[in-house]
Amino acid sequence: MALDSNSSAGANARLKPGTRIAAVVSTYHHDLTGAMLESARDHLIDCGLDAADLIVVLAPGAFELPILAQRLARRNDVHAVLCFGLVLKGETEHDRHIAGAVAHGLTDVALQTDTPVLFGLLTTNTLEQAQARARRAGEGGLDKGREVARAAVAVLAGLTQIERLERGGRVRAEIKS
Repeated sequence: MALDSNSSAGANARLKPGTRIAAVVSTYHHDLTGAMLESARDHLIDCGLDAADLIVVLAPGAFELPILAQRLARRNDVHAVLCFGLVLKGETEHDRHIAGAVAHGLTDVALQTDTPVLFGLLTTNTLEQAQARARRAGEGGLDKGREVARAAVAVLAGLTQIERLERGGRVRAEIKS
């Protein structure tokens, strides 16, 4: 698996050398989706990911995230797929349909491929709300890119624990607040 056997899902989790993570990034409002990608990348590198082991694929919009994520998740050398996009509310309910389709699509990809697929799709009423969510914490934002990367590391840790159990090992989980 992609997590060091001595790591936990906490802040000190370390990814094993050779871990490969993919990111699918919508080019719609690339200033925001790109900012989330950069924050996620920085966190993953802090957790031990080699920058060369981050595969980035661009999507024209959010609706295309699932098909690209699926192709990446099917690869044996990809341990997790992070997806970043933005759906803004408009005058119609179009945003709800797109966001729902993407959420269901990414969930299906994860379950069908047994590969973590992380949901970094901002769904906001305004561009200002999206900007606040995409900005790093140090810039006064909610840093959703880092949040997605942290979730990826945590899911990989959980999968590592399950694999250890499947091999007859024991697992001790600690929940820290």
